[in-house]
Amino acid sequence: MALLPRRGPSDSTDVAVHTVAHRDGGRIATLVALIALVFSAYSLWETSLKQPDVRLFVPPVIQYSAPYNNSNFEVIAVPITFANEGARTGTVLSMELAVTDPRTKQTKHFYAADFGRWTMEKTRASAYQPFAPISLAGRAARTETVLFYTRGEQEQPAQLIREVGPYSFTLKLEQAVADDLGPIDQWLAKGPSIVTFERELRAYDARAFNTATLPMYAEDWRSTQGGPN
Repeated sequence: MALLPRRGPSDSTDVAVHTVAHRDGGRIATLVALIALVFSAYSLWETSLKQPDVRLFVPPVIQYSAPYNNSNFEVIAVPITFANEGARTGTVLSMELAVTDPRTKQTKHFYAADFGRWTMEKTRASAYQPFAPISLAGRAARTETVLFYTRGEQEQPAQLIREVGPYSFTLKLEQAVADDLGPIDQWLAKGPSIVTFERELRAYDARAFNTATLPMYAEDWRSTQGGPN
């Protein structure tokens, strides 16, 4: 009968080392696989599944006009950059603008009516593009000058903006609700995108309304940004 070779101390040590190395190697491989899975899931979310996230950017200068006598109609032209920071398509359904005179505390409401730069010539020719919902692909941006008109005869005062000085603006965007992912989208749902800003009327001359508009400026000459609440 053949005898099995006896293992020395060095042999036992080698077995233990190999066992530990194999076990640790398995743990490292598992950890690497988990990290790769996390990064893969994050990449999938950022590139394909992330909800629409439309941000608003308003420049330092906007335009104002009150072109008609004996009317409460006022128009505010606001160049707006819409940036969808989500991965899925976002749709801007409507926009509302509230303007407050901080001296009288009166607020007047406006709605998004047209696209384009306001002039009386274009107004007489009906040369504006009517406002329609804006669709933004994931990670896309678009800039439009939006014309906001007084929201109905009930809005008072007849002319809110005429005194030189600052006025407060709150612009609210209604966005289509994303529901592709069902409960996940409902859980992650955000409020409407809102941007608040202040612009100053530095000179008032109604004669300007015969052809164009009056500018209103940001005190710090900086753009303002806003997003979902």
